Amino acid sequence: MVTLTIDNQPITVPTGTTILDAARQADIRIPTLCYLREINEVGSCRICAVEVEGVDKLATACNTLVEEGMVVRTNTQRVRITRKTNVELILSQHVDHCVTCVRSGNCSLQKLSKDMNIQAVPFTKAAFERPWDNTLPILRDSSKCIKCLRCVSVCERVQSLGVWEVTGSGAHTTVRIRQGLRMNEAPCSFCGQCVAHCPVGALRERDDTEKVFAALSDPKKEVVFQIAPAVRAAWGESLGLTPEQATEKRLAAAVRALGVPHVFDTTFSADLTILEEASELAAQLAHPEQGKLPLFTSCCPGWVRFLRREYPQLVPHLSTAKSPQQMFGAVAKSYFAQLLGKAPEDIFCVSVMPCIAKKYECDVPQVSDAAEKDVDVVLTCRELNRMLRAMQVNVAALPEEDFDAPLGRGSGAGVIFGVTGGVMEAALRTAAYLLTGSNPPADAFREVRGDKPWREATFPIGDTTLRLAVASGLGSARSLMDAIQAKQVSYDFVEVMACPGGCSGGGGQPIHDGQDLSRERGACLYRLDQDSPIRFSHENPSVQALYQDFLEKPLSEQAHKLLHTDQSTWSL
Repeated sequence: MVTLTIDNQPITVPTGTTILDAARQADIRIPTLCYLREINEVGSCRICAVEVEGVDKLATACNTLVEEGMVVRTNTQRVRITRKTNVELILSQHVDHCVTCVRSGNCSLQKLSKDMNIQAVPFTKAAFERPWDNTLPILRDSSKCIKCLRCVSVCERVQSLGVWEVTGSGAHTTVRIRQGLRMNEAPCSFCGQCVAHCPVGALRERDDTEKVFAALSDPKKEVVFQIAPAVRAAWGESLGLTPEQATEKRLAAAVRALGVPHVFDTTFSADLTILEEASELAAQLAHPEQGKLPLFTSCCPGWVRFLRREYPQLVPHLSTAKSPQQMFGAVAKSYFAQLLGKAPEDIFCVSVMPCIAKKYECDVPQVSDAAEKDVDVVLTCRELNRMLRAMQVNVAALPEEDFDAPLGRGSGAGVIFGVTGGVMEAALRTAAYLLTGSNPPADAFREVRGDKPWREATFPIGDTTLRLAVASGLGSARSLMDAIQAKQVSYDFVEVMACPGGCSGGGGQPIHDGQDLSRERGACLYRLDQDSPIRFSHENPSVQALYQDFLEKPLSEQAHKLLHTDQSTWSL
């Protein structure tokens, strides 16, 4: 243990603690901008500068370790002026069109400028915008980049992709695509973790809200919304709603208040995905000689894109089952269109997702079978909230409403799709039923839950012992794939989600700078599963009716046509 003094307050902390963490333990606030715990602790912005007695140069609190007897001052005139000057220098290279910025009101730089009472920038402004393809799911405005290096560190240290790099020095420092590539040439998965960790508006998702508003005002279009499971755990965060207010039924009411005639729950098609994927797993277990084991989950397009680029030889191990988003789109433009007496092109299908990669997925031509595009537009959770604000919807005052039928009913198993390990757990509940003829206890497979980025489990099901692995985050996925390729590990079933924490921590969720809420959101989804009257996907009566009336059975010819895909043919 080490004892030091910060602002005349004695503090005892473990050896190896930084000044920043020691101060936080004592409720002493030191501002930060570039800092991300265990990801970006480089002190590049120098906003966390503090005075250390006996040291001439100011220290960066985020990466300076405490020492016995150290005396630190965080609020001297020298510290205040230095921090203010550093923010002013950053602002001199940052376009400050705040009122039109997507991060206005939720921008760390904006907040720091206000806190430091900066009303003018005394330095020459020099911010340059470089060309960017605005059709891509992720957009970058280099004139807003503050060179904090968060995107570089997250992409390299967490996701192992290394899409971004730093070039130049001093005032000429810039962040760009590695080796000067274009974004569509880079090994980007479109996971959006760089967007979620950018403290300003330099990185953002492509905004597709106007396409949806246009469809809603088009009398020829029958607009259908589907809302992903993970969205219900996060949608109220940036709207000022309490967890008690931000229920899934109030979410359905909020979307309906936009003028949407059909509001469905993607949990329905998550259950559908489970029926197809669990049936596929059972078939592969019965015929291991076909060499498809381990079977990889396929519902995360960021993961599929990663595997396509980084490990193309392993793509045949992907389940051919489409993601819930795409299954829903196919069913909406076939089965539901028939129920309405509409042509597929008359249905305008909108997905609300916690994900940016879903924007990529819906545009892949090879994934659509019921129409030219089975899903027309994907909105992130953030975009949905922007639409609600634009339409002045008083969400907190709305009475709760149910999702529409027949595509709006889901099981607890479908709900936990939104958390790492949830897809596997849901699939195992149904696979056990298919292999044994009876339901296991609903929580029999909870060992696959947890925060560990790569975790393993084994479960006996009938005469079979399944060997399982779950990976969360593409850095963990890379380690797992390397081990599988080297034959260091052997599994029957593998779940991978591109974003740490799964969809709960997706790149399209509300941004809370410096905070990771994936664990809390995941816990919310597990509670909903626990409280659900139906906890097995194969017991969903709406899914049963769909098979009886339209698809016949899992893995049928019609199911293969609409609900399955060959990822090896996908465009990148």
